[in-house]
This record gives sequence, structure tokens and C-alpha cells, in this order.
Amino acid sequence: MRTLLLALVLLSAPAEIQWTSLPALPEPVSNNAVASLTNRDRSVAFSFMGIGATKTHEAITRKTSVFDSRLNAWFGMASVPGTQGRIAASAVSVRHQIYVIGGYTVDAQGKEVTSPNLDIYTPGKDQPEDGYWAKGIPVPIPVDDSVAGVYDGRFIFLVSGWSQQDNVTDVQIYDAYRDRWGTGTPILGTPVFGHAGAISGKTIVYCGGAYKNSAWTKENGKPRYIVSRECWQGTISLKTKNLHVDWVRLPEHPGHAQFRMAAGVWGKRIVFTGGTDNPYNYDGIGYDGVPAQPSPTTFAWNLDTHAWETLPDNPNPTMDHRGLIPDKDGLMLIGGMEAGQKVTTRVSRLSIPK
Repeated sequence: MRTLLLALVLLSAPAEIQWTSLPALPEPVSNNAVASLTNRDRSVAFSFMGIGATKTHEAITRKTSVFDSRLNAWFGMASVPGTQGRIAASAVSVRHQIYVIGGYTVDAQGKEVTSPNLDIYTPGKDQPEDGYWAKGIPVPIPVDDSVAGVYDGRFIFLVSGWSQQDNVTDVQIYDAYRDRWGTGTPILGTPVFGHAGAISGKTIVYCGGAYKNSAWTKENGKPRYIVSRECWQGTISLKTKNLHVDWVRLPEHPGHAQFRMAAGVWGKRIVFTGGTDNPYNYDGIGYDGVPAQPSPTTFAWNLDTHAWETLPDNPNPTMDHRGLIPDKDGLMLIGGMEAGQKVTTRVSRLSIPK
């Protein structure tokens, strides 16, 4: 394991960086997969599946909503295919399509099953809600609570995540042109679920998440899961016709370690916000029985300066996120859980000069 020997530098945020409110979702939803499509004068944001206000298995939904910046409003659209809703899925955009990947289902007895599903949505040209769904090749190692990102406008990376019984070190790569899965260089750090990260150019950055505590038993009172303080950077390259990732460990980020933050790319920054320092089940109650509370902390890894930056706190902190997605003017944070484990309709934008 190699550690990237960089100083932990905390830079002050310019005044232009700020949080603003956008039109609310039609219904409260959390742990929803999110993705967006953007051109010069229009942004379209999607929210797929997730869990509703009651936070029970019945509240896990297949519903999807779409936000059109031209009309500054949300609209309903065809639900994700299948018979059950999923939470902790990932979504990314490749060219003019949205790929919704993995996640897990919960039945009436509380049994959780990781899904291998890959569902592909092609939006309508003028009205994005008038599109259609198709099936892609299932994920070879089903994962939920994974980090997803796109390289070279073609390859979807799934980094670590939970696969039914435990976290995995696997990096799985889907070729959207050829509709096939391959393997990448496994992570070097602790395998985690509920971590957050993104890909910018040839660089992957991810932080946080949780892992099993090997010392835990039902009797000893130790935590069942521990929040990871690790942050990792991967550089993607092509070697012997295969995609390779050269992993190095980054300095710890500002603030506490966090579970289920949101992360996204803006300019030369990988931005992180929210999450909690208490790993929890889908209802927001920690595995230790203590209700989890969201963090307002927002920070970024600057790919030019190779340093952490502190950004303005979110005035309305949330946790239980699957992504921080770009629109024309910044990064959108869609839904999630507020203080008191309240599932929200709130949509916010973090505006950052590029």
C-alpha cells in the first residue's frame, strides 16, 4: 500500500461558493439514485427509486422523477422496470442515456437482497419523461452502496460496495458501447459500502463508507460497522489492452469520517457533502441503535493543487445520498434524510466557480 505524500491543506472558500434552493421533489425520497444530462442552456436531472417518508420496506419505490431546467419543474416518468423498488443503487449518464445499476431490495421479513440489475433509460428528445427503458447485461458481482463513475464517455466503473454478505474489493467496468462487463484493478484500501466518490478525466477519488468490525459480537457491545477514514485516488490507464487503475492513498479529508455522503465533479474538484458518522440501516437508525444525524460539512479534493479545500457548510444538512450531480450552474443535491431521519423533498444547488 502506498500513501500519497501530500500536505493536508485547508483553503478558504471564495465568497461566490454558495448553497441555494431549487424546486422540491414531488414526493420525499432518500437513498435514491441520481444522474443528469446537461448542455449549454438546459439541464435535466433524474431521481430513481429510493425510500419514502415512512422508511419501511413498503416505502421502497420504483418511482422516477425528472427535473427540466427549461421549465424549472419536476415531472413523473415511467418507473424503473421490475417488481420491487431498490435503494442504494447507482446511476450515471453516458452520452444521451442513463444507466441505473444495482442497489438492494427489502422484503416484509426484512431480508435484503443485492440486485445485479442494469437498467438503461433513453430520454425523449424534447420531453425527457417520454423515453423508454431497456435491459443491460447484469452486473457480474452484484453490488449496492457502490461508487459509480464514467471514464472516457464510455466505461462505467463500479468501485467496491456491498455484495450480499460483505464488502468487495472489486472494480467492475461496463463498456457502454459493447454492452459487456470487465474487471479493473481492485482497490488497495479497506473494502467499504456507503462510500462516496466520482471520476474526473482519468482520476477516481473516493472517501468514507463503512466496513465490518471483525471484533464485533452480539455480546461484547462493540460497534458492528466502523466508518472508514480512508480516501483513495486512482489513475486510470490502458495497459495491455485492459484498463488499469494505479491506486494511492490520499490524506484524510476535513471533518469526521462519513457514511453515505454525496459526491460529484465540478471543474477540477471532486466535491463531497453531508453523510453521517454513524453507519445505519435503511431507516436511518444506526446499527448501534442510535439514530444517525446528518453532517453539514462540505469539502473538495482539488485535482490541480492536490489539496483538500473546505467549502461552505450545507445550511440544511442531509445524509443517505447516492450522488451530487451537475447542472448548468453547479451541483444538485436531491432528497435524502434531514435531522431526525426525516425523508425530504428538498433539492439544493451548490454553486462553485469553475
